[in-house]
Amino acid sequence: MDSVSSSWMTLPALFAKRAQAQPLAVALTDGDNTVRYGELAARALRLAGGLWHLGLRRGDRIALWSENRFEVIELELAAAHLGVIVACLNWRLSEAEQRHCIGLVAPAMAVVSPRYEKALRQLALPGVRTLVFDAEYERLREQGTPPSAQILSVVQPEDGLVILYTSGTTGLPKGALLSHRALVARAMVFTADYGIRGDDSFIAWSPLFHMAANDHALATLLLGGQVIVCDGLDLNRICHWVRTERIGWLLAMPGMIEGLIAALRASGPLPRPVRLVGAMADLVPRQQIAELCALVGAPYLNSFGSTETGLPPASAGLLAPGVVPASLSKRESSWCLTRLLDAEGREVPAETPGEMAVRGPTLFSGYWADGGTGAADLRDGWFHMGDVFVRHADGSLDFVDRLKYLIKSGGENIYPAEIERVLLAHASVRDAAVVRKRDDRWGEVPVAFVACAPEDFDAAALRALCRAHLAGYKVPGEFRRIDIDALPRSSTGKVLRHELEKRV
Repeated sequence: MDSVSSSWMTLPALFAKRAQAQPLAVALTDGDNTVRYGELAARALRLAGGLWHLGLRRGDRIALWSENRFEVIELELAAAHLGVIVACLNWRLSEAEQRHCIGLVAPAMAVVSPRYEKALRQLALPGVRTLVFDAEYERLREQGTPPSAQILSVVQPEDGLVILYTSGTTGLPKGALLSHRALVARAMVFTADYGIRGDDSFIAWSPLFHMAANDHALATLLLGGQVIVCDGLDLNRICHWVRTERIGWLLAMPGMIEGLIAALRASGPLPRPVRLVGAMADLVPRQQIAELCALVGAPYLNSFGSTETGLPPASAGLLAPGVVPASLSKRESSWCLTRLLDAEGREVPAETPGEMAVRGPTLFSGYWADGGTGAADLRDGWFHMGDVFVRHADGSLDFVDRLKYLIKSGGENIYPAEIERVLLAHASVRDAAVVRKRDDRWGEVPVAFVACAPEDFDAAALRALCRAHLAGYKVPGEFRRIDIDALPRSSTGKVLRHELEKRV
């Protein structure tokens, strides 16, 4: 064995080590059912054998369409044993978007929960075998024979493990490929920056097709903690678990914080504080940050990361509990290097805005089947995020703006092109521009400016058109008619979105 392969470390190997050390510890629970570490490890191995028997091989993709449930994590662990990649579909997307996401990865198999089976079958995917989380799946898992050591030994750290979809500047989702190496490194960040330990639990209420829940669920299993699987945002159950379990990071995102504050107040004082709470402080009213921190007795996670980078590059900072933060300056995360660059790729001095470029083991491996369009983001050995920061003399970072105009609504990324593409398909629309508007609940929401004749403007019809082709969270909260000559443009003809923002 050479020195390179001697350094290999894959996620299933590390999880197996954890399961051997604590086979009777609870790995997964939903409040009614539990799966212990030893049992989960055995189930994942048998399922891996079943998938191998069905013909799945290293590098093949499984399209997964499901709500949060034990089987999602179990399937990811099983696929990891084989070097198979799980493409986690966003069930919020429209039929057209979903068809694009599935076609992008050309899956060898589609796995679906009963809740979404009808929607998947309506897509009529030719040549793709479908497996439902039902009796057939149970038989495959229980009757499978664990793969041989020879089969398991081919998996390497750079093999893909999951594909998570993120909005694309062209208006269609892109599939970010995350390797074993990236997900193991992301687990290391949780413990290095936040002190997450093996006796901490994580409530996976946000969708497991998102980085926040997927990363943390897998990290929790590598660290020896308990993953509490919650089928969506159930505030009463979340408050129950916060009261009865030792929670490490209580994930709270724009759009649900006001409700969480009310639910926590109603549930009474907590017997113990959580380690930290929150995310994406820039999109949350500062008074809410102070209220939430006071209720749980923990600092607020002042995060800035992405699907492509994990919690790095700027999520090490915590906001003191119980006080309205005077500053939202960020701190650079562990396990990454950062540079701030000007338009020519030169590093800028302190106090000068520059685009964030990141390097480190948590980075994704590129966009799946992107035809080279991601080369501008991954170049010169760095990932260029498209986000502008200023670095101060003390090393802190302040977010300035986005080079790629992006709307972040309730934890979801929305590019204007996604919505404009739909609006411009309307026969009466001559042009359209979408901008972001500050929103106390969701952080930001899209607002659409539509250029058309006054007699042709029908906001209800435009809203219905968007609902038919886009995920619900992408539908503009407001439609405004504008004369085409009134759209502010640059000398090259591009719409000046910041000028339009001033009108909302």
